[in-house]
Amino acid sequence: MSDNVRMTDLVLCEPKELYNILNQVTKLSRLTEPNYLCLLDVRSKQEYDESHVITARRVKKKGDKYLIPESVDLECVKYCVVYDNNSSCLDLILKDDSDNSGSSKNELLAGGAAIACGKAIAHLTRHPVQILRGGYESFSAMYHFFRTQKIIWMPQELDEFQAYPVEIVPGRIYLGDFRQACDPKIQKDLKIKAHVNVSLETGPFFVGNADKLLHIQIEDSLEAIISPFLRHLCHFIDIHLELGSVILIFSTLGISRSCAAILAYLMHRNEQTLKKSWEYVKKCKNNVRPNRALVAQLSQWETIVLGGFVTDISVPLC
Repeated sequence: MSDNVRMTDLVLCEPKELYNILNQVTKLSRLTEPNYLCLLDVRSKQEYDESHVITARRVKKKGDKYLIPESVDLECVKYCVVYDNNSSCLDLILKDDSDNSGSSKNELLAGGAAIACGKAIAHLTRHPVQILRGGYESFSAMYHFFRTQKIIWMPQELDEFQAYPVEIVPGRIYLGDFRQACDPKIQKDLKIKAHVNVSLETGPFFVGNADKLLHIQIEDSLEAIISPFLRHLCHFIDIHLELGSVILIFSTLGISRSCAAILAYLMHRNEQTLKKSWEYVKKCKNNVRPNRALVAQLSQWETIVLGGFVTDISVPLC
């Protein structure tokens, strides 16, 4: 393998992207899947032992060689994310390594430890190796509640891992389910100040406070009508964003009704199509499944936002 790594072999992973990767759920957390995420910490042993991102494994180094944990099959892993203290760009890897006359200089030009490790393992992975932008320093500052000293995770512990809501607008809008909306630790950690509840259930927070709670009481069925609430929904979220509030949008399972609500809001906020909004939310959350009646109403909402139909909902949007 050449020392030069193609840009397609390494990509930057934003802190929000890693946060969302850690919080994907099917019936259980996706962290239970052995080939889902390989999170590698290339900092010193002392730094790793002091604290690291949950489920991260430390990469040891022997001479110039990085020693990947034996239990990891990089070829089968969907996400391989590497972090050091604070690497923030990939620009420096585009140098020409053909001149080996000054090895210490080349090492300096090559960027941080995460980039060096990423270059070393890129040929082993099916998907691009992701380098966490800002490294551990940025991620731990934004998501301090995902720091740990725990090194070994048993399968049962991963089964019981309680995911957080996914992040849609960084630090401002989260999308989740009813359990997450009832969890006081999640409200505190994410600094949630307002709720949009798109379900028949009543949560424990902001009850009776119309300034902080918008409760759209619709059932999870093909008879659900969300259209009359969309203008109020968008106004409520706009006002809270102007106030600097952090908002959690949720429904019972966080799959259908709440997804329809955030799709409608993104169409309004960005004056964009249903298809483009869907693609964006899908990058944040793997199980986006508004029922077909809600999708039809979102298509009508598109005509209000953009002045006409753009998205063809007769074909699958994902």
